[in-house]
Amino acid sequence: MPSQSISTSLYTVEQVRGLDQAAIAGGISGFELMQAAASAAFALMRARWPDARRVLVLAGGGNNGGDAFLVARLASSAGLDVHVVALGGESRGDAALARAAWLESSGAVEIADEGTLLPAADVLIDGLFGTGLTRAPSGLAAILIEQINAHGASKLSLDVPSGLNADSGIASGVVVRADATISFVGWKRGLFTADAVDCCGSLSLDSLEIPASTRFDFPADACLLDAGIVSLLPPRKFNVNKGTFGHVLTVGGDEGMAGAVTLCAEAALRVGAGLVSVATRAVHVGAINGRRPELMVRAVDGPQSVQNSIDRASVVALGPGLGQQAWGHALCDAVLRSGKPCVLDADALNLLARARVDLPNEVVLTPHPGEAARLLRCDVTEVQSDRFAAVRELAQRYSAVVVLKGAGSLIANPEREVALCPFGNPGMASGGMGDLLTGVIAGLIAQGLSTWDAARLGVVAHAIAGDRAAGDCPRGMVAGDLLPFLRAFVNSGRT
Repeated sequence: MPSQSISTSLYTVEQVRGLDQAAIAGGISGFELMQAAASAAFALMRARWPDARRVLVLAGGGNNGGDAFLVARLASSAGLDVHVVALGGESRGDAALARAAWLESSGAVEIADEGTLLPAADVLIDGLFGTGLTRAPSGLAAILIEQINAHGASKLSLDVPSGLNADSGIASGVVVRADATISFVGWKRGLFTADAVDCCGSLSLDSLEIPASTRFDFPADACLLDAGIVSLLPPRKFNVNKGTFGHVLTVGGDEGMAGAVTLCAEAALRVGAGLVSVATRAVHVGAINGRRPELMVRAVDGPQSVQNSIDRASVVALGPGLGQQAWGHALCDAVLRSGKPCVLDADALNLLARARVDLPNEVVLTPHPGEAARLLRCDVTEVQSDRFAAVRELAQRYSAVVVLKGAGSLIANPEREVALCPFGNPGMASGGMGDLLTGVIAGLIAQGLSTWDAARLGVVAHAIAGDRAAGDCPRGMVAGDLLPFLRAFVNSGRT
């Protein structure tokens, strides 16, 4: 994975531990790092909740708890009313020094038991578990997390919400639902995907001033995408024509499923493809032409009738509304045998899962977790338990660029590079959104982007358009709402 800036680098837990150890070997003590983390957390707390006067701190026995004890000491020194509840009577390693420092400053510690009731507070500091937790919290820890979630205070988690797997983003049991989370040293990759999206709140990063040279031996496991990726689309010259920007062929729309292929085709138009054709069932031709006359719609009844359209296309978007019957199977086979660059979604992926075939050299697969599970011949739980591993396996197994859709969509290539999109919202969990994404990516390939660049930019464009379309009202949003925002976004990087 090429090196990235600290703001876009996503690390595994093991890598962050390595960075910690390298910094310590370079002369920064573990306790100094803990002090720096506490200072960063306290500064964030004061900036975010400046009127807070009562602070409730929950501290576990590890380094995360050590950070929490030092936050408590800083809060008390600032004149705030601080109450500390500890999970256990002892701390380990540097955390023991932090606990001692809190006690030496005349701080008190309440040792939690099953009868503990958390007192009122303005802000609650979650320092129960850090990145080392890989199992579901149980017993007293689970009881405390349930109390935290029911508590009326604003909640700040240190490094990771307690109960969340920082590598996968999965909460296998109870998990703190924070209003804010501050990550130390580097972004943990699991903070941006799966369950993490619902429990981290707003995210902040503090590198603890670990020297940049220390990071050279720890290349990022993945990259966090941002809106600046729109710069991959160059400004348009004036001396151009529609042929300059490629020809997308969308293939799909079995009987009763005209909407899917239409949305796909419209998305390709809205991101700037010069020409867009639709190969579909005869019954849909009039309706599609009536809705969007800029599309070139052709009725096809089999592979022979679609071949001319394939030959004229720069890229094929295959799958929206395709179905898995003989008609869809025959068209899928014709497209894949042509060797044309293509984007596969929906039933094209289901057909691929049923019978492995050779794919073109330039191909993007866009599965949701259910389709990914079928392609990998496993169950959805296995895919979601480690989305990073799943998307890498798909990219290598199919020698393709793969988009694993979902909260925190992931994009991978056969070289094992992974990019993560932090945008999107729950309103996008509705029919037709995936069809739009297929058209977006195909439209970008038509304009000359590589499959890797088109997939990364396409996912970001689609997600940001969804966020802008949703505004404060994600519930009830439909796929067509995104179309004007797609157009606006792909023009946002122009000079």
